[in-house]
Amino acid sequence: MPSHLIPTAKPGGYHSTNLTFSTSSPYTNTTLSPAAKFFDDLLSRIPLPRWAVYAIFGAVIVLILIICLCICIICCCRKKKKKKKVKQDNAKMLNGKTTSALIQSDVAEVDYGSTKDARGNMQYSLEYNAALSELIVGIKQAKNLKAVDLGGTSDPYVKVYISPDKTKTCETKVFRATLNPVFNEHFTFQLSKSSLLKSTVVMKVFDFNRFSKHEIIGELRLELCNVDWNHVIEEWQELAEPSKFEEDNLGEICFSLRFVPTASKLTVVILEAKNLKSMDVGGSSDPYVKVQLALDKRKWKKRKTSIKKKSLNPYYNESFTFDVTFQQIQRVHLIISVWDHDAVSRNDAMGKIFLGCDATGNQLRHWADMLSNPRRPVAQWHTLLSAQQVNSTLTLKKKLPIPSRLVGTSQLKHSK
Repeated sequence: MPSHLIPTAKPGGYHSTNLTFSTSSPYTNTTLSPAAKFFDDLLSRIPLPRWAVYAIFGAVIVLILIICLCICIICCCRKKKKKKKVKQDNAKMLNGKTTSALIQSDVAEVDYGSTKDARGNMQYSLEYNAALSELIVGIKQAKNLKAVDLGGTSDPYVKVYISPDKTKTCETKVFRATLNPVFNEHFTFQLSKSSLLKSTVVMKVFDFNRFSKHEIIGELRLELCNVDWNHVIEEWQELAEPSKFEEDNLGEICFSLRFVPTASKLTVVILEAKNLKSMDVGGSSDPYVKVQLALDKRKWKKRKTSIKKKSLNPYYNESFTFDVTFQQIQRVHLIISVWDHDAVSRNDAMGKIFLGCDATGNQLRHWADMLSNPRRPVAQWHTLLSAQQVNSTLTLKKKLPIPSRLVGTSQLKHSK
């Protein structure tokens, strides 16, 4: 009998045969869990082949494992660095006790910040003359200084002053392209015995840069109350990082100098200033620059720039020309001072420097470069000092004396 004539309702006949040809199995969906059903439905909704979906899931899992591995490696490296840093700090503390015990026994108590980078060593000398109340500070030499310039060298010079008074600041000459300069310079400070015990000698090593801020390489701070003055002190010490209690920064000023001997002209161009001290209540200032010439330490000629309102980084580019002969240029001092303009009260001095043949440090170098390069403008940045420092060093007199022939002429007129 053909299969399409098999009866389905007849008992005992072909019931088992009919189940054999059934197209659906009653056990297909009952074996899957609800989670498996949900996952299967989710995969069926994604418009990608199953192999592509599995590949994406595998890549995500591998990426997560790589990220976890990197985090573990970074944590382990940090722990190793901390252990090495602790060991280095302990070793430096031990070495510091042997090098600085003679002059500064309490150096470990002063917070100089991190000494991770080697900054070099400097040899200095100290001598006190009680009869004349003079402290003589000698800057001998330095070695293995930190390289600041791109060529792997530095242009070092040393700035010396007495803290906290700081009425006088001295600078050595600049040595070009060397990490082992030999200075052999001595500076004298007037200091009474009572002030000596409360003072600190500060010696800072800078890298000279004509067109930008001079970067500090390192410093030494010596408390004079701990020094044995029965003999001259001369020793080496390792330079430390600049202290956190640094004095107020008065800012910097950039100007150019040009001297033409044949025309007897001195031209001063005030270019710009930056990082000036805030003088007004609102946190700004109204700065202007005063350019003054002194002949034989007597006030002679002066000019001033325009006022720049509410600025701590003013730009001027203003030029001033003075008649100065070649004979006078050797006896002239150029005083550059920055002032804060006040319409109501008296103008306040913000900073000051002076240049001349008897100046020191960067100021002397700028003046010498101008004289050695006639008719060519020479520009340079300078760090502003306090007016008290400059005035105590320069000690200007009020005005020039009247020439004798002018006096005779005036007397003749009065007699007539």
